[in-house]
Amino acid sequence: MMTKNKLKNGLKSTILLVVLAGLFLMVGCKVKQKDTTIIPIVKTPSNTQTPAQISPDTDQDSFFITVEVMPSFPGGIEARGKYLNDNIKYPDEAIKAGIQGTCYMNFVVETDGRITNVRVLRGIGGGCDEEAIRVIQDMPEWEPGLQRGKPVRVQYNMPIKFTLTDDNKKK
Repeated sequence: MMTKNKLKNGLKSTILLVVLAGLFLMVGCKVKQKDTTIIPIVKTPSNTQTPAQISPDTDQDSFFITVEVMPSFPGGIEARGKYLNDNIKYPDEAIKAGIQGTCYMNFVVETDGRITNVRVLRGIGGGCDEEAIRVIQDMPEWEPGLQRGKPVRVQYNMPIKFTLTDDNKKK
């Protein structure tokens, strides 16, 4: 009986020592963190730069994705919808093939409101992608986006929905 108690006490003491040693190691050791460098996907001017400090090469490649005041079509969302309805010509190829859907477009609104770098993020084919590009490139100048009260280049995403109607099918 005496030997059994000594064995239990010895086992308890050993487990206690292992746990305490582990705690001391965890507290006493410094964990070296891995060097994590964040590489931006989009180059944007830093908050400390002024337009005079940005070289022409850098300025052409940099834009904002989100700003304090986002760019807007003159007249607002309703005016933009009316512009798209009035100016999109449903492509004959898409009508014949019965193609409908949404083209997801991307472009940059420049500091003067011009639209540049128009591209299709996800298209539907049948000539609809090309028509969406044409209509966006022909848009009137937008109100530019503002960051800290100054106009900046802003990347903008916009869906354009193509829906066949009876009028389109008759053409």
